[in-house]
Amino acid sequence: MNEKLKNLMVRTLSGAILAVVVLGAIAWSQWSFGVLLALLLVVGMTEFYTLAEAQGAAPQRLIGLMAGLVLLALNFAFVSDDIEILGRANRVFSGGLAFMLLLLPVMFICELFRRRENPVANIAATLLGVVYVALPFSLMCYFPIIASEVWSPAVMIFYIFIIWANDVFAYLVGMSIGRHRLCERLSPKKSWEGFFGGVIGAVAMGLVAARVLDGGSAAWAGLALVASITGVLGDLVESMFKRAAGVKDSGRLIPGHGGVLDRFDAMLLSAPFVFVYMLYVM
Repeated sequence: MNEKLKNLMVRTLSGAILAVVVLGAIAWSQWSFGVLLALLLVVGMTEFYTLAEAQGAAPQRLIGLMAGLVLLALNFAFVSDDIEILGRANRVFSGGLAFMLLLLPVMFICELFRRRENPVANIAATLLGVVYVALPFSLMCYFPIIASEVWSPAVMIFYIFIIWANDVFAYLVGMSIGRHRLCERLSPKKSWEGFFGGVIGAVAMGLVAARVLDGGSAAWAGLALVASITGVLGDLVESMFKRAAGVKDSGRLIPGHGGVLDRFDAMLLSAPFVFVYMLYVM
């Protein structure tokens, strides 16, 4: 079998399995969605800290992962109906917040005893892992409820569809007519033609979401526009990190695709912008 064909088959199969797992977890329940976010957070932060170590930093992996998971748990507890019903929301939130606040000074204390050459870079890399990976995944807890005030997994699913539509249309248009490089220093294959093709595809998917969910066409088109533009920038940001680390992929978890950061890089940067957009527009 031709090597390229074999790689394409592996990439297609693993991509299909990933799509089923992700969409299934979102659609099944709030708890399966929360578990999915936690798993993606742990793997994504681990990959990021590996990239940071390749650049000479020595992040505090355990404390960073603990802070990321607590941040996710706090936001999940805030939106979860089940925790509210059990009457534990206030205790969970206040306890988690106290723990989160204590982790920050503990990070500085731990660095005292590690005796590493560059403590500033180590602490900065640890915190950046929380901001770059844990914060966006934590904000996604709100996507299924922020636009409708009730649990609606379709909103999160269509957000993912918008990101995917942007990727597919950008690839097809870029391969067909792409001539002008978008950011050759970081991603030589990306073109301005592909960029605008991706934006059009994303907006089209946003209009489909508005029709299916009986929402405002202008609001969903605007969301798709925000997600598309910031998603492309998210892809470039991750390429910047990988290029600085001297690696092609952030990990090997997904055959033919790389790691979690490689597959969710667009969502990591777009999620905060989409969250703010949903909060004030939708």
